Amino acid sequence: MNPKKILMLMSLCALVSVTSCTKHEEEKEEEAVEYQVTSPLLTDTTITKEYVGQVRSIRHIEMRAQQRGYIQKIFVDEGQLVREGQMMFQIMPKLYEAELQKAQAEANYADIEYQNTKKLADSKIVAPTELAMANAKFNKAKADVSLAEAHLGFTKIKAPFSGIMDHFQVRLGSLVDEGDLLTTLSDNSQMWVYFNVPEAEYLNLKEKASEADLNNVSLKMANNKLFQYPGKVQTIEADFDNETGNIAFRATFPNPKGLLRHGETGNIEMKVPIRNAMIIPQKATFEVLEKKYVYVIDKDNKVRSREIKIAAEMPHIFVVSSGLNKDDKILLEGLRQVKENEKIAYKFEKPTAVISNLGLYAE
Repeated sequence: MNPKKILMLMSLCALVSVTSCTKHEEEKEEEAVEYQVTSPLLTDTTITKEYVGQVRSIRHIEMRAQQRGYIQKIFVDEGQLVREGQMMFQIMPKLYEAELQKAQAEANYADIEYQNTKKLADSKIVAPTELAMANAKFNKAKADVSLAEAHLGFTKIKAPFSGIMDHFQVRLGSLVDEGDLLTTLSDNSQMWVYFNVPEAEYLNLKEKASEADLNNVSLKMANNKLFQYPGKVQTIEADFDNETGNIAFRATFPNPKGLLRHGETGNIEMKVPIRNAMIIPQKATFEVLEKKYVYVIDKDNKVRSREIKIAAEMPHIFVVSSGLNKDDKILLEGLRQVKENEKIAYKFEKPTAVISNLGLYAE
């Protein structure tokens, strides 16, 4: 045989031998990989529900003119804190002062006429009906005086309660008609936060009314910081919204520092206890088309994907509502390294130890 052919044949055999050994070693390495596996943990815990809320003042009103006239004086400024009874606007009062003087003069004349008629009636000179007519005329004149006083009083616009003014809708010298908007006034000593709760969650809350702490809810503000004072859910509306299937709750928060203002937004956080909650680490799940899955290890040590339903989400863990049993073994790590129906070697980790390693504490 040609020496060159012998040399090529020997090289080929050596290459096949090396490749076979390498493949055998890789198979051994694959067989040697142990994946971490755990089970769901059943425990009593507390979850935090979040609802989008709208912040409202307990009293937020429109200040409107009750008389027609020119704005003669403005005693306050936009954004100012005003006290109950404090003067805010003055409508030019000259016309209404004149009307009051006229009404008072007519009332004086009617009073004199009534007194004279009374003397005549007492002397039987005039009939009692004439006295009654004089008395009615005098009473009407007094009513006209009261009406004129009211019209004049309406030219002085005072704060009905203590609160914060919004921006002006009029300026000094503006001509306003009866009913024209001047500004708005907000009492921010306490704030109402309205939020909508779905029907199913409402029913759950009512069933667990003795457990769910409706007297201690939190408000997460727009900057993602918690408002320092807790609130109480004091009111639930009577009817559900047929279009959304929600019902409105109202929580009341103290606001001694005036941080909250009418019109703000935030999220209400409500703690809800769950008995025998089934919890798993979030890292044991993966998502396909917005559905959550886990890999379950069957009796033949093969991995099989299974869809699960999430009841609640907390930092690093999910509360599972369906799809798993407490004795199921789920793949904890290496989810991207395995394939459906692949047989694996694994090491079981107790669920309590796994949860502890996540730095979480089930309550």
